[in-house]
Amino acid sequence: MKNFEQRIKNYLEERGLHQLRPSDIAKSIMIEGAELLENFQWENLSSQEIKDNPEKLKEVRKELADVMTYCFDMAVILDIDVEKMLNEKLDKVIEKYPKELFNKNTVSENPGTEDIYWKVKEDYRREKKN
Repeated sequence: MKNFEQRIKNYLEERGLHQLRPSDIAKSIMIEGAELLENFQWENLSSQEIKDNPEKLKEVRKELADVMTYCFDMAVILDIDVEKMLNEKLDKVIEKYPKELFNKNTVSENPGTEDIYWKVKEDYRREKKN
């Protein structure tokens, strides 16, 4: 991860982009995110259907790379340790959604739509407000 962050830093500095405003990068992330989302407009393909469609997969990869590159740009410019940040977030998500609640018996054909998922999410939001 550190090697990639260094490549991003070099890229930005060599082009004088290391002083970009975070708000501009955030806008670019959202614009590219919309372009990623456009690949799914009017469709609800499964992961396997996307994997089986080379052209669709190519477009998703391209837009996902754009989103992720801008995310790394922002992290590097703000001196954020990406690996640490992602591990901290994953730790919180693991705690928030314990594996005991999500097993073979609760996962539906449409993951993320299960009642338990929404209950955990609502409880978390309620706790956050208090």
